[in-house]
Amino acid sequence: MAKRILIVDDEPRYLRLLEANLRTEGYEVATAQDGMQALEVFSAQPIDLVLLDVMMPRLDGFQTCQRIREFSNVPIVILTARGEEQDRVRGLDLGADDYLVKPFSATELLARVRAVLRRAQPPTESANQVRFFTHDDLKIDFARAEVWRGEEAISLSATEYRLLLHFAHNIGKILTSEELLSNVWGVEYKNDKEILWVSIARLRQKLEKDAHSPKHIVTRSGLGYLMPPVET
Repeated sequence: MAKRILIVDDEPRYLRLLEANLRTEGYEVATAQDGMQALEVFSAQPIDLVLLDVMMPRLDGFQTCQRIREFSNVPIVILTARGEEQDRVRGLDLGADDYLVKPFSATELLARVRAVLRRAQPPTESANQVRFFTHDDLKIDFARAEVWRGEEAISLSATEYRLLLHFAHNIGKILTSEELLSNVWGVEYKNDKEILWVSIARLRQKLEKDAHSPKHIVTRSGLGYLMPPVET
């Protein structure tokens, strides 16, 4: 079944351009011209990915992203103006999975869409793998793709969950930024450290009792990150 993508942009020319490129690749497309309309469309039909412009009337992209994240982990790609670094960081911090900087080519658009949809697929686990992983007060249920901190269920985006799994599968090993980006996001992201920094910060906010003194995902200055072995 074709994936359905919701495009949200108040510029008709961008809507038409994005819709044409996506339909050519076999995607189904829904459109909205502001955040309020986007929420209405989102609630009326299944959506596999949202392309979300930042600057819009009534409800901007940041507010729309925040509202969607209150009830859904659907992949979201923020569309930002060139040079607006703070917009990219803010969008990622609110739960967006990726960003595209305008103007962008059809090739770049389609590559990002494929990458985000690929990351949204549940990771495949081997049949002989143990079901549960524990790290102090953190527990991962591989079979259900659920994460718990103590008795509290933690809601993670597909990208955040894949990032956490990569740490869990490499416990005690220092992982470089390039390795994490290539294995979790894809090789085309290996130099995009901004998206990694924000994603790790979001994970720490969700997983750690004290995000400023983390014990699950630790930084090794100048080297990378690791999940340290639990002391017995």
